Formats: sequence, C-alpha cells, structure tokens
Amino acid sequence: MTTTSPSAPHTTEQRGVGAPRPPFDPEIAAVLQVLAGVMPSSLTADLIPVLRQPNPALPSITDEELGRGGTFTVSTRSVPGPAGAPDVEVIVCLPVGAAAPVAAVLHTHGGGMVIGDARTGLAEIMDWAAELQLAVVSVDYRLAPETPHPGPVEDCYAALLWTARNAAELGIDPDRIVVAGASAGGGLAAALALMARDRGDVALAGQLLIYPMLDDRNDTFSAHQMAGVGVWDQVSNDTGWTALLGADRGGPDVSPYAAPARATDLSGLPPAFVDVASTETFRDEDIAYATRIWQAGGIAELHVWPGGCHGFDTFAPGAGISQEARAARLRWLRRLLAP
Repeated sequence: MTTTSPSAPHTTEQRGVGAPRPPFDPEIAAVLQVLAGVMPSSLTADLIPVLRQPNPALPSITDEELGRGGTFTVSTRSVPGPAGAPDVEVIVCLPVGAAAPVAAVLHTHGGGMVIGDARTGLAEIMDWAAELQLAVVSVDYRLAPETPHPGPVEDCYAALLWTARNAAELGIDPDRIVVAGASAGGGLAAALALMARDRGDVALAGQLLIYPMLDDRNDTFSAHQMAGVGVWDQVSNDTGWTALLGADRGGPDVSPYAAPARATDLSGLPPAFVDVASTETFRDEDIAYATRIWQAGGIAELHVWPGGCHGFDTFAPGAGISQEARAARLRWLRRLLAP
C-alpha cells in the first residue's frame, strides 16, 4: 500500500538558504548566459500562457522527422481515457519490418505539468528507438492548472493500459515496456511505476527518470541553494506544483501518484535509471528517491552530472556532459532490454 510521508523539519542553515552553489560546467554556463536574456529562472503563473505559444526558435518535431527516413511508421491515435474523462491522444512510432515483438517506451513529456505536448522531448526517445529498434508511445496528457491532479497522471496510465492491452496488434512485447520521461515527465513516469505496482494491471520492465520532478514540498537543500539561478528554480517549481495541486501543495495529504517522493513504500518497483544535475533544484530529491529504492531492496542506477543545470542536455546538446548523459541512458536501456 502506498502512503504519504510528512516533510521533515529543517533549520534555515540546513535548507541551503544562501549556501554556496556548485559551479556550472563552463559549456553549460555559456549557454545559460544566452538563455538568461530570453528565459527567466523563475516562472510565475502569469507566464504560463506566454510559454504555451508556438516558438519559432523551438519548432515542434514533425512526423517526417519522427519517421527517421521511413524506418518508423508514425500515427496519432485517440485511446480510451480515464473513466468519465476524454480520450487521450498518443503519438505511436513503430519500427518497420520488425521480425519479432519489440520492446517499447511509454513516454511522458516534460514541461512542469503546465506546458509541452506529446512531441516535447521526443527526439531523444526516437534516438533510443532507432538504436535499439523500439516502439514508442508518447502521451499528450492534459495540463494543469486546467486539469489538476489526478487528471494528468490518469491520462498517462490510460495510455499505458492501452499500450499493454494492444501489444499484439502493435507488435510490442508486453513484458518489455519501459516508462520514461524528463522533468515533470520523469515524475509522471515514476508515478506510473507506483500505480502499475499497486494496481497490478501492467508489469513494467523499467523506469527511466531524467531529472524527475518528484516532491511538491519544494523544501530540499538544493531547492533553496539554487533559488534564482539556472533553469526551473524554486519559484518555478512552486508554480508547477501549485498548478497541479492547488492549495494542497505541500500539505499532509498529497498522493504519491502526484508527487512520488511522498511514497513511503518503494519496494517492488521495476529497475530505475535516475539522473540529475549537481546544480539544479531537483538534485537532492532525486538522489533521495534513488537511495530509498536501494533501501527498499530495489534496483536503481543514479547519475549526478557535475555542473549541469536542469535540462542541460536539451539546452546544450553539444556539451561534453550532455553527450555523456545521453549515452548513459542509452547504455542502461540496452542492458535492461537485452534479450
């Protein structure tokens, strides 16, 4: 049974207020200087509509690009949503000419629960798919604040159920489904692993959590230490969690399916890959989550990338640590899904 745990008290000194910060990697620092002119470190609720507008500098990945030269079929489908809710739209990318059922990634996109869509972050997922001949199902879940918890995670779970139940038609091996996502998508993927364990509908092969957003309490040492710098600081985190949970954010009754750090029982979960940067808000909550999986007897691989900011591999894909981080994720998937 998954229950919630209270937030531990901290002194101001323990919380990291005013503490010196680990330095940014030089390549990351250079990119952050450019980003500072176009992207605030602190996202407030009034900026959500602005960030949802199409940005010519960040074009959405096309079906042609997803198809990788005709090696994948690409379709957009509407699948049954949660009870009493609308259908959920998913993008389905299937390798052409697979000789046997393939492993699959159920992708939940990032965006702080308030922005993004099923194409957000999908380019890296398709890199994995092309390298390992994987199927990909990417979920266009409803966003907060218009759809608060549990709407977004239940949309993702509905897509996971559809994928598992239609595995034969899709050419997917139902025993080799991995949930994966970055940032808010990483938190949703962690929540799906908890839900799948507790509900017993799907036996997941793994969970790939890229700097996941896990803890609505927003009160770790790193959350305070990195306030006002980098990407997605403590104010931004408060904005995202408040959009999802409203007045319940930080309170005693938040579900672990909303904020997986609230789960007191992390036993019986599929193998996890967790990565995070040393100089970002989520560092300490992500390290704690991997640690608690080990303490519960589970399997987790943890990477803390020195000098990275939140989303460093997206903002600076050519940086050395970005390339190492992406290679590490692919290596883990290859080992996990090896026949």
